[in-house]
Amino acid sequence: MPDGGELPDGGELPDGGELPDGNSLASSPGGERRGECESPLGLPVEAPEPEPSEEPPSSTAGRDESWTADHDSATRDDTPALGTRGGPASWRRAIEGRAVALARPAWGDAGWSYLFGRDTNYAAVEPDPGEVEAASLRMRSETTPEPVHGPVIHAPVWTWEVPLYFWFGGVASGASFAALAADIAGDHASARVARKVSMAAVLPAPVLLIADLGRPGRFLNMLRIFKPRSPMNVGAWCLTAFSGAGAGAVAADLVGAPRTGRALGAAQALLGSYLGSYTGVLLATTAVPVWARSRVFLGPIFICTATATGAAATRLTLAAAGQAEDHPTHVALSRIEAGAILAELTLSALNERRLGRAGEALAHGTPGRLSRAAKTLVGGGLVLPLIARGRARRPAQNLASVLYLAGGLAFRLAWVEAGKASAHDDEAVALMARAKLTPDESLRVGTEQRAVSEDRPPLADSGPLHAVREWSATIGRASLFVERLISRVR
Repeated sequence: MPDGGELPDGGELPDGGELPDGNSLASSPGGERRGECESPLGLPVEAPEPEPSEEPPSSTAGRDESWTADHDSATRDDTPALGTRGGPASWRRAIEGRAVALARPAWGDAGWSYLFGRDTNYAAVEPDPGEVEAASLRMRSETTPEPVHGPVIHAPVWTWEVPLYFWFGGVASGASFAALAADIAGDHASARVARKVSMAAVLPAPVLLIADLGRPGRFLNMLRIFKPRSPMNVGAWCLTAFSGAGAGAVAADLVGAPRTGRALGAAQALLGSYLGSYTGVLLATTAVPVWARSRVFLGPIFICTATATGAAATRLTLAAAGQAEDHPTHVALSRIEAGAILAELTLSALNERRLGRAGEALAHGTPGRLSRAAKTLVGGGLVLPLIARGRARRPAQNLASVLYLAGGLAFRLAWVEAGKASAHDDEAVALMARAKLTPDESLRVGTEQRAVSEDRPPLADSGPLHAVREWSATIGRASLFVERLISRVR
């Protein structure tokens, strides 16, 4: 230990190398700690006795009341030390070069934890056959406690970047569908315009995703591995491939290689079918009641909204370029956007009808207002072309497309906000754990399929495995390089 009580990693202690409670950090010449303290920092082995004010209430009701008050988000000060609550975490130190006092670098503190002790024995007593299954069944079949003390799960901390990312990704996917349809119909000029619209819509998506993640390297780090069971990981790969195929298609159109452009456009549309729907699947794989119980409908609902908004953006661009109102592609896009919106409204109505208790998060408060606004906007878009006559028909159709785009964004905002409200509904979370949340819960009894983990032998260091490891290391170095460049610019 250096003189003056300074730790090796730069953290500082009071003069003389003593802790505030009087424990000395002095070491013997051989490097062993003196006294009865066994921890590396010389802290006492036994925990100090609590002060009278720290003693918990003696009665069960008193302890329950004290615990609830201490965990009430309305009374606790949860202001973060850095940044804003719910926003991206800062990836810079509060003070450059400053180390954390009493903390060893590279997880050195964990080396003396009991978790890594040689005498630690986890699960020494094996459960009886069927004991775990019986406990799980009791938990799911017994009555819900009243009241339910929460919070039971953490609410999503997503801010405006996420629903906007969902919306831009949907517009880009829908425009790629329009491009493929135009190519199949033989209108290659409109297809080239649709591919440009798709590329323009997907450009903000990586920026919004990185802004939500907080650190630029986190997006690149998702590309270090490929996990087919993770919608987020596959979504990051799909966004990268979709953007690459779209850029290649637009470049091929510009240099006069139409066949290559059409082939890459078809590949982009295929990837767009995942990009436009995976965000809904991602929400459904969480423990948030309104999302989890909408898992059958969220993917199709999101792809319908993506198709409508993509067709609307393409139709508006073609109209601005001077395409005639009676052009076959113009008419077809008008029908596609209206049909996709009708399908979205139908699926949403069916889903809300079966959600039951879980649907309250989508019907009240901010999510309810956003959902009603979205339905009003797209409803207006459906009615306007029907009532417009003569010269007012073209402006009415353009306004309808604008309303579809605005309604699609409102739908995305409503779903994200509904998830936040539903996570705070502790009773709904408890009911979902007991399969009593929606009216059709009984239909799923006996249909659940759970993957069984099995011990697998370690993989041999073969050629493909070595290549995967090198890829992961290369992406890791690239993410660090990008972060250093950004820190220098700032």
